[in-house]
Amino acid sequence: MENRLYYGDNLDVLRNSINSESVDLVYLDPPFNSNANYNVIFGGRKSNAPSQAQITAFEDTWHWSEDSTRTLNDLYKINGELGELVDLLVRRLGHNDLSAYIVMMSVRLIELHRILKPTGSLYLHCDPTASHYLKIILDVIFSSQNFRNEIIWKRTSSHSDAKKYAKIKDVLLYYSKSEKLTWNSSRLGYTVEYINKYYANIDTEQRRYTLDNLTKPKGSQGYYYNLLGCEPPPNGWRMPESRAEEWIKEGRIVIPPTGKTPRYKRYLDEVEGRVISDVWDDISPINSQAKERLGYPTQKPLALLERIIQASSNPDDIVLDPFCGCRTALHAAQKLKRTW
Repeated sequence: MENRLYYGDNLDVLRNSINSESVDLVYLDPPFNSNANYNVIFGGRKSNAPSQAQITAFEDTWHWSEDSTRTLNDLYKINGELGELVDLLVRRLGHNDLSAYIVMMSVRLIELHRILKPTGSLYLHCDPTASHYLKIILDVIFSSQNFRNEIIWKRTSSHSDAKKYAKIKDVLLYYSKSEKLTWNSSRLGYTVEYINKYYANIDTEQRRYTLDNLTKPKGSQGYYYNLLGCEPPPNGWRMPESRAEEWIKEGRIVIPPTGKTPRYKRYLDEVEGRVISDVWDDISPINSQAKERLGYPTQKPLALLERIIQASSNPDDIVLDPFCGCRTALHAAQKLKRTW
């Protein structure tokens, strides 16, 4: 498949142009609740481009209309269980912008589930305004068993909000199509503060290391033998004697000058790094001085999309962004040798 950019209602494009089980990864950042019109600017990054060079990609306003009613009725035909759920939400919330948003997102999420391969994944980027409603809908479409993570992205630093806690996060809801998902685990480098605190020791070769415990944890039984003249602890050592002898020859087991118990030398350059958690506070938002800034109101940083694409797809896989605000997902996919 070649790289392809569609212009039009993404629901029509999904239904008429995207085959079932043909996409490896979906990332979507649908607009809601910012009261802004978003424009896609062709021919460069200049915000003062002539009006004929711009098209309104979508309005960030969702109003209840006859189309909303028709779509809700269609949901019953497509997925009766989801139709009942959304109908209940609409009746409880009333015919308002949020209800219209829920209805329009529901029918699109059904199509996005259809086009995903069995090994595919979906990341829905949203804010707390509607994330809880969207998660319920995704649980019905994808099955709650295929919910992987609610990822919190710290998108800004703390600031003052009137009579409430400062809002500094976005939510990414991560689902897989099935248990056979594509997943590439990755690690983060350690911060200078962490290294100075936990890897403060430096050997004669200028390698940083920490000293780890060699005793077996409570509740389990280890191996009992004398190690560097020291008797075994109550639960024993955590490695057999043959392994301990190998480590002694390698200079890996030492008794610290201020200690009485043998410890294991673990070098910084041999550890994989920090496991990435479901709280992402290491990716900065787009600021006014950023080189990648396009002036798009809700532009996401390239590093954010690169992390998602690297984790949940492989080279030559197909990545789809159905809203495509300023094409950051496509940029990241192109950079990482994915098709989009």
